[in-house]
Amino acid sequence: MRLRHILIKVDDQDKALAFYTSVLGFEKKNDYPGGRARWLTVVAPDDADGAELVLEPNSDAPARAAQKALHDAHFPAALITTSDIHGEFDRLTGLGVKFLGPPQRMGPVTAAFFDDTCGNFIVMAEPSG
Repeated sequence: MRLRHILIKVDDQDKALAFYTSVLGFEKKNDYPGGRARWLTVVAPDDADGAELVLEPNSDAPARAAQKALHDAHFPAALITTSDIHGEFDRLTGLGVKFLGPPQRMGPVTAAFFDDTCGNFIVMAEPSG
């Protein structure tokens, strides 16, 4: 079994695509019409055949309420990893990304939480060792 898609609910697909590509540095992989929304995915630039983040519109009231509750509680929607969390923190902060605070050691990782501007908090983590 292989993980291929990770669903991220977003309040606006175009805004999400701009943030995940222009700010975070992901690359657009798929963008197809699909009824009320597009099938829109991004991938890490160094792993084009890896897992895809599906940027799916959050158009249903129960899903929006759940997303808001998770966001308000700073509960992350996804975790992304990096080999240089302090460098990425500085780069993203310089691009206007809003973090809850600087990277902190949390057991086997150093992590920082940021707002993706699309209704989610994301954890960026650097594994130890």
